[in-house]
Amino acid sequence: MSADEKTGIQALEREHPTLPMKPGLVERREFEYIRHGTQALIANFEVATGKLVSPSIGTTRTEADFLAHISQTMSIDPDGEWIFIVDQLNTHKSESLVCLVAERCGIEIDLGIKGKSGILKSMQSRSAFLQDTSHRIRFVYTPKHTSWLNQIEIWFSILVRRVLKRGNFTSVDQLRERILLSSTISTKRWQTPSNGLMLALPLLSNPPTYLRYCVLVS
Repeated sequence: MSADEKTGIQALEREHPTLPMKPGLVERREFEYIRHGTQALIANFEVATGKLVSPSIGTTRTEADFLAHISQTMSIDPDGEWIFIVDQLNTHKSESLVCLVAERCGIEIDLGIKGKSGILKSMQSRSAFLQDTSHRIRFVYTPKHTSWLNQIEIWFSILVRRVLKRGNFTSVDQLRERILLSSTISTKRWQTPSNGLMLALPLLSNPPTYLRYCVLVS
């Protein structure tokens, strides 16, 4: 699952109707608008199918919001194996997320104390635990400054172009409904064979970080 947040999605209502295209005239949109608030979307993109899975929409994007989203997603298959591809945001390496993964994986060890000791001590120690390949629930982190590699960004781009950019929303509820309706949008799977990347790596004296990441997740 490729997962990420899109924050600050504005519910903007145009003060006057958009004028449609006519021969010789482009569509004309009213530049004055009324703000009705914002929403934050947390979503999972299933790379194998190109579908959005278990999206969450609310007013905030906090540690608790991301934790609830991951828990909600895993409830689809409580005993299944889950791999989440996320960026380096601190809420993706939180104390509560470590505790959730430990609980769901049946790991009964002392996790320590945040800021003081054990697995919970630092973001680095929590990240190492969440990336442990022996766990049936684990996280893969994109390298710094390469969050664009996360394929959920493709779906976010489609959402902006098809729904948000030219949308007219009279309330945050209408915005939320339109986003959830758009969650049925799927994209074509675009694939680069991992064996091709593996063969290419030895030919490069210093392979870029993003290429190593592509091999890891493929």
